[in-house]
Amino acid sequence: MKVRQFSFFLLLVSSPVWAEQICDTHSYPMSMHVEQFTDNGDGTLTDTRSKLTWMRCSLGQVWSGTTCTGTPTTQTWESAKVETCKLNEQGGYAGHSDWRVPQIPELAMIVERQCSNPRTNLALFPETPASYFWTATEPADPANAYVLSFGSEGAKYKSRTESLNVRLVRGGKSK
Repeated sequence: MKVRQFSFFLLLVSSPVWAEQICDTHSYPMSMHVEQFTDNGDGTLTDTRSKLTWMRCSLGQVWSGTTCTGTPTTQTWESAKVETCKLNEQGGYAGHSDWRVPQIPELAMIVERQCSNPRTNLALFPETPASYFWTATEPADPANAYVLSFGSEGAKYKSRTESLNVRLVRGGKSK
């Protein structure tokens, strides 16, 4: 019985599914306001300030009408770009075929600084893993690309061969 309880405890503390988001609404001002987003009713949100449209779910998840279901698929940097091209060539998503991997300043727009685990507004972007996501921003070193964590790690660059999460955007200026 003790082994079973210990195993459950390990699963509880190590699994992001069991982790609970914590938001400090007293120490920090909200960085992402629900009112600045328009729900397009198709699994996308449009930021009325930046005019960017975001997929509410990470690649690999499916919008159910109320939340993201399934497990995000992780991709290498190159496979993220390939999968995005395939998606667009096969008719796109939500009636649009101009989806792309966001630049790091764009992805940072959906970070909620007052929250952790994950650092985003889960009412807008449900079931977002508290982990790294690829960006299209490239450092001088061609073996790496910039990533942004919705966990506590922030931004950095990682090897393009690592498998990480992806959230797509459309609109704005792509580079």
